[in-house]
Amino acid sequence: MNDLTIMQTIAVWALPVLFAITVHEVAHGWAASKLGDQSAKMLGRLTLNPIKHIDPIGTLLVPAVLVVLGGFVFGWAKAVPINDRNFKHPARDMAWVAMAGPASNFIMAILWAIIGKIGIVLQATNPDIGQFLLYSGIAGVSINLILFVLNLLPLPPLDGSHVVSAFLPKPWAWQYNRMAPFGFIVLIGLLVMGFLAPILMGPFNFFQEMIYGWVGIR
Repeated sequence: MNDLTIMQTIAVWALPVLFAITVHEVAHGWAASKLGDQSAKMLGRLTLNPIKHIDPIGTLLVPAVLVVLGGFVFGWAKAVPINDRNFKHPARDMAWVAMAGPASNFIMAILWAIIGKIGIVLQATNPDIGQFLLYSGIAGVSINLILFVLNLLPLPPLDGSHVVSAFLPKPWAWQYNRMAPFGFIVLIGLLVMGFLAPILMGPFNFFQEMIYGWVGIR
């Protein structure tokens, strides 16, 4: 994508980023609804309308800056409301709700890879459309796999921490979850110091090659 202007790059990334972040949050709310908590549903957050989920900083500013600067792109939306008191098995069910977000990103990465493959096929007859679909597919795979891998990190409040918490004794889990208010500070610190990318790139490259192999993109 190095041949694209800044505006073309933003256009290519806009839909993949919006869908990746929005569907991630909807997946949390949908899983919570199935397990007994209707908080997100009652507040109208079980919708793919991005306006309901947009966080001005996490959904718009941060991804746009990272797209312009290059490197990997990530972001976040407003978290859907979840009340674990409505679950029959709070710790276990919260783990399932947490995993729904990354799972949705993995599925979307596959769908975007298919779009990229369609773009490759169309390049022979419709080069402009084919190239746009190819670049959008690559962007979609990238943002969704970054969110997939990032959210599996066992750092509160990321999704992976809820899975870890489900297996800890309650006193340990309580202490562990107290780290949540500082989790994003730690995350931004790792990003600024250059440690976050090396942590993510190994799993990211593994899953990217796997998905591209499934779809036939080489």
